[in-house]
Amino acid sequence: MAAVPEPYPSTVSDDNVAGLVDDLYDVVGLLRRRSRRLVGVPLPELALSGAQLELMRVVRRSPGITVAEAARVLGLAPNTVSTLVGQLVAMEVLLRSRDLADRRLARLELTPGAREGLEQWRDRRSQATAAVLSQLPDAERASLAAALPTIARIAVGLPDSQEPADVMASTGADSPIPVSPVSVSLVADSPVADSSRQPALGGNA
Repeated sequence: MAAVPEPYPSTVSDDNVAGLVDDLYDVVGLLRRRSRRLVGVPLPELALSGAQLELMRVVRRSPGITVAEAARVLGLAPNTVSTLVGQLVAMEVLLRSRDLADRRLARLELTPGAREGLEQWRDRRSQATAAVLSQLPDAERASLAAALPTIARIAVGLPDSQEPADVMASTGADSPIPVSPVSVSLVADSPVADSSRQPALGGNA
């Protein structure tokens, strides 16, 4: 089992903040890797890239979202998202239709099969993680929930950089995507973010 970082003091000085940064990325990476090994990735037969999966998750949460709105959520240029949309439409996992009131807008929805596959994967991940959370003391779960907005603010505060290379190519890479302030709400997609689900941690997520 991977080593768990020692608890930090209640205040972190400039001298040890670099260590906190290292531990933050180590723990987030460990969570992602272990969950991926346990439940795999959505729709593995398509070998979707990280950027494609992120867009699909945004569309799943907000059916009918426009390309421009999805670009703001992901922190990407609209033409980059348009490229991703074209790739996913060609794979027959995304539907693109014109807004009836404004023909200039394209509305996005997942195909029924893609939505089902994505939600089944999310349910497996949620149930596996919830089973572990159910064994934690209430105080630790509360601390975790309280930390999520701070982690989101850290992500939002990172400066913009070059977009990941896999945005423009259909590879299997799982590159991180820059986030915008709108993305703070995306922590709600985490299996630990909804405290209303705590009483049923051992059951369906």
